[in-house]
Amino acid sequence: MPVVEFLTDDEAATYGRYGEVPSRADLERVFFLDDQDRELVERRRGDHMKFGFSLQLVTVRWVGTFLEDLLEVPTAVLDFVAEQLGIADPSCVKKYTERTKTRFDHQWEIRRVYGLKEFGTVEGDLRAWVEARSWTTGDGPKAIFLDAVRWLRERDVLLPGVTTLARLVTNVRDETTRRLWGVLEGLLTVGQRYVLDQLLEVPPGSRVSDLERWRKGPVPRGSGPTLIKALEQVAEVAGMGMTELGADRLVPPRRLAELAKYGMSADASQIRRHRDGRRLATLLATVAFLEAKSVDDTLELLDLLMTTELLNKAQTAADKEKIRKHPKLAKASARLAVAVEALFDSDAWGGEDEEPRVSEVWEAIEAVVSRAELRAALVLVNENVLPADAEEPDDWRSELVGRYSTVSGFLKVLPTVICFGANAEGAPVLAAMRQLPEVLAHRSRLPAPLIPARLIEAAVVTGPWKRLVFGQPVHEDGAVNRHAYTFCLLEQFHRHLKRREIYADASTKWRNPQARLLEGQAWEAVRPDVLTALGLPENPDALLADHTRALDAAYQDVGSRLDTNTEVRIDDAREDPPDRREGHRRAALAGRPAQAHHGDAAARGSARGHLGGDELGAATGGGLHRSLRRPLPAGGPADLDRGVPGRALHERRLPADRQDRRSRAGALAALARVPELLPA
Repeated sequence: MPVVEFLTDDEAATYGRYGEVPSRADLERVFFLDDQDRELVERRRGDHMKFGFSLQLVTVRWVGTFLEDLLEVPTAVLDFVAEQLGIADPSCVKKYTERTKTRFDHQWEIRRVYGLKEFGTVEGDLRAWVEARSWTTGDGPKAIFLDAVRWLRERDVLLPGVTTLARLVTNVRDETTRRLWGVLEGLLTVGQRYVLDQLLEVPPGSRVSDLERWRKGPVPRGSGPTLIKALEQVAEVAGMGMTELGADRLVPPRRLAELAKYGMSADASQIRRHRDGRRLATLLATVAFLEAKSVDDTLELLDLLMTTELLNKAQTAADKEKIRKHPKLAKASARLAVAVEALFDSDAWGGEDEEPRVSEVWEAIEAVVSRAELRAALVLVNENVLPADAEEPDDWRSELVGRYSTVSGFLKVLPTVICFGANAEGAPVLAAMRQLPEVLAHRSRLPAPLIPARLIEAAVVTGPWKRLVFGQPVHEDGAVNRHAYTFCLLEQFHRHLKRREIYADASTKWRNPQARLLEGQAWEAVRPDVLTALGLPENPDALLADHTRALDAAYQDVGSRLDTNTEVRIDDAREDPPDRREGHRRAALAGRPAQAHHGDAAARGSARGHLGGDELGAATGGGLHRSLRRPLPAGGPADLDRGVPGRALHERRLPADRQDRRSRAGALAALARVPELLPA
């Protein structure tokens, strides 16, 4: 099996070589010979020596190593370098390749002058980086290989052979994988190993193994019986106790997820054939994942049941009932309106000091509507219209109470099977939810569905639910409606759960968003590997200081050349006063911060500069070694554009009517704000 099997033939062939012809922008950025380069080149005698030395210099910049045969250099590179040296015939490089010792001597001098390192001096550091990267991320060998090449280039290390680097990545990654299996296997007792292996066997009377049954899960149907089956699986998987072993505190989550992904897709027979370490580690990670997945599936079914089967259908039924009752209610309201109108008209009967008799008022009313019809209309309105002090209609809630049998079964076990947590907003509802199984199991002597009020948490009954739970008028002896209280609690529990004010600790989707933040000993245990993989120091002060100096240098460099570049514009909603513009300009040219004003476009964040990102990159070195950087020429816009690595400044022409809105003063103001944002 080849060592570089994770690389294609083309990728392996282009490693440390010119894979493609550099673009014009790359030629100007990397293959330009600055004053220091020219000084070294001029020490050679003969055009072929100067040309060969220059080609070795620019080649190691581009590919990260020296070529054994300079004739592999693309023609575009030969012409670009020859043009800089004033060499008319680039074919003279053939004469340079005739003497091998000269080529080696030049390579040694380039290493010494530009501080390039051999791979052997940093191999231990690279091995530690690859180990930390493999342990924390579980990335594939190709991704780690490519990042290892980038790691070496950033530290000015000459690239080793492709097989050397590929072998290092492969060996270290295999070692970390075996270490992962060993850590997980070491957490298991003899009994737990036996129980995990039994998951791969088919029990008597069953057609599939327990692992396959758990992986398939319950049918995704929003119903009470389905939820009960899902809760039974949660209890069965959680009973294994795999999450209590603390594997997530010893192994990065991505590595556990990688093992679980394999365990969820591989056949039981395939897992059984693995050696003990890999088999038990895979089963442990898979069971831990299945526990979280079963909780997720159960709460998804609860959400589906509440949304589609209960709340939506209750609202639909309430709307239909409202439409059905509307004609009768409208007719009854019209009759009551006639009576009220006659009552108001009676104020004008008789004299000023004479009150109308009640019999006369009733006589006027009964002339239009009978007393029996009026009484029936009043009863109908009272039954279908809320009291004047009611908070909101409870139509759909009344319909919901009639579906008690759908939820009573799974609510008796939901709070006990799944461990829930809550913040301050959801804590009262969660406390009442944990007591709900006792409420549902209570055998009351009162007429169904009434129960004693001492069994419930009255504080969680709010809004329109009060009318349904406590009755309107209030039930005798302080009794409450068990069905209404159950749905009152379930509806609030579902709402808090969707807001994550109530959460499931074992879940991945319904968990506390802040629970996975590492702190204390948990963070200290993984901190070295994480910092090594990210390439960050333990003390960030030096790193931040370097970034501060780099940003300040970029500001000074760009600001010093901005006054001569008339092609740079800033979109501004209004012009600054002349005195403020002049102050910003002088401050930027002098390399010091200007006084900030709240009205500045830069302070408001509305300025949109057209400085290309590569210009700032040029000021900070563009990621090259400091001794290999190309200094930017000073002068007009044309000189500046040629000095920008990668590409020229982005230019855009605007109509004449918008030219007055684009001001160099705005650009100077934006740059003047940069030092104020930097640490002292």
